[in-house]
Amino acid sequence: MPTNLQVWMWAEACEALARAERLQREFFRPAAQSNWEPPIDVFETEGELWILAALPGVAAPAVEIGVDGGVLVISGDRRPPAAQRAATIHRLEIPQGRFERRIALPGGRYDLVRHDVRDGCLTIVLRKRG
Repeated sequence: MPTNLQVWMWAEACEALARAERLQREFFRPAAQSNWEPPIDVFETEGELWILAALPGVAAPAVEIGVDGGVLVISGDRRPPAAQRAATIHRLEIPQGRFERRIALPGGRYDLVRHDVRDGCLTIVLRKRG
């Protein structure tokens, strides 16, 4: 039976490996690809699929939505605010630049009902087809 210390050490080792893999993917990502992936929530009702993506500071016209096979693709660009260009930066945590998120859709066929960007969040509603 493993001790609490062994369980903790194993969890820390697994997290370190996951961090190393993320860093390696970022390091070897070609420059033409996206810089960041927005976090998402996906939930399903009886008749619809809802996707929420956190896109702080991204205007609606800067967002592109498409479907590639059974994958929903959200992409666009988050530009830094104009004031940032002349400012002394103390911390940057909100990602900037090109973004793309690919979301495998559950089996079935869907129609886009609506999408909008409000309060830093993109909402996409897909209606399930018969």
